[in-house]
Amino acid sequence: MAARRKRRSRRGGSSVGPIIGIIALAIAIAGAVGGYSMLWYKAKAAPTLDADLCPESGATSATAVLLDVTDPISEITKLDLKREFQRIVSDVEQHGLIEVYLLTDVEGKPERTFHGCNPGDGESADPWTSNPKKIQQRWDKAFNQPLKRIEDQMGDGTSSKQSPIMAGIQRIVIESFTDAKLDGKPKRLIIASDMIEFTPAFSMYKSGADIKAFERSVARNKFRTPLDGVDVKLLFFQRESSAALRNLPEFWATWIGSNHGNFSGIERLTGTM
Repeated sequence: MAARRKRRSRRGGSSVGPIIGIIALAIAIAGAVGGYSMLWYKAKAAPTLDADLCPESGATSATAVLLDVTDPISEITKLDLKREFQRIVSDVEQHGLIEVYLLTDVEGKPERTFHGCNPGDGESADPWTSNPKKIQQRWDKAFNQPLKRIEDQMGDGTSSKQSPIMAGIQRIVIESFTDAKLDGKPKRLIIASDMIEFTPAFSMYKSGADIKAFERSVARNKFRTPLDGVDVKLLFFQRESSAALRNLPEFWATWIGSNHGNFSGIERLTGTM
């Protein structure tokens, strides 16, 4: 009797194995379903991009660069400007917008040479929900290469009959920063120039960098610009200029502030014009 009882005990114990297997299988299935659900959610959460590779809901930030080509600059200044431009581009985060304009001598009509968002490169891609190789190719073709071409041509200015810096800033702000999709988003404006305003409305060659003379001129109202919420930085081409132009940084800091912008500093580029 004792032997038979022992055999029944072994048979009863053998039923534990299948139960453990079923539990393990259920856990594995639940894990697989959870993992798939997470990947599906991540793939669905990725924003849909428009033709400019910006999210259809709007870019996460906006950066505009104004390059003054109304006068040639020295080789060393050109090299320094290229380095600064590389830093600006590298600071644009994924889904951030960057626009590049050339300041010409045509008042109020800077030439836009690039407009698009950083779509993210292969390193930022999730290999489980996307194709990193294709994403890298898209980034290189639509974002990296066009900006590299602009960088290579930088500083190739020619002497012009005027330098309408304020009108260029005004146009960029209206074109680039007033989109409702950018409300509340960070906005940056970087201006690379000698910052010598030269138009019929106001000429620093006549009045110097005199903010009081500017406020008495017709240029004050003509070039009034809504810089609210915009951080403005100057990349300054240095000139061997007269004492009347030594107050350029103070003049522009005052002008930016009076138009409700945030003056975020000035970087004097190497060399002189």
